[in-house]
This record gives sequence, structure tokens and C-alpha cells, in this order.
Amino acid sequence: MATSLLQVRIDESLKNDASRVFDNLGIDTSTAVKMFLKRVVLDNGIPFRMTLPKEPYSAERGYRALQEISEASKKNGLSEMTLDEINAEIEASRKERSNS
Repeated sequence: MATSLLQVRIDESLKNDASRVFDNLGIDTSTAVKMFLKRVVLDNGIPFRMTLPKEPYSAERGYRALQEISEASKKNGLSEMTLDEINAEIEASRKERSNS
């Protein structure tokens, strides 16, 4: 099989970061690129999703969600439950659902 040279210009820090990942996987950059290209051919396209988030990520949204859950658990008298009590509630709910 004839081979061909592929040259790509990329940021040096990206190359170094990727090389460290490949090293940890036990492969070199050349092998990783070949794997990517073979997968492109097999998938007849880019082998991973290429989508943009509908909304920018914000840790604030997650933090607010945790606050709401915490407030709801306090309101419903659940905030002081032990892990064993929580697991017992989950098990009871599962049994109730399976009996329905």
C-alpha cells in the first residue's frame, strides 16, 4: 500500500497536550491520526457529535438547582435523612411501582 505524507499546522500546546493523552493510551500521534481517519471513513463523516449547546454552560444554573433541591428537602422534612433512610425510601418506592 502506498503511503502519503500529511502535514497539519496546530498550536504547539495543543499538540503537546494531545501527545500526553496518546502516550497514556500507549499510542503515538501518528497512530491516533490514522485511527481518526479510518473512523471517518467507516462512519462516512466525523466520528463524534459536532453540536453547539443551546445555552452557554453556567455553573450558576447548577448551583441554583442544588439550592432549590436543598430548600425543597428542608420544606418537606427530608434534609436530615440518613443515607440508609434515603435508600430505604428508594427501595420502598421501587417495590410500590413493581406491585402496581
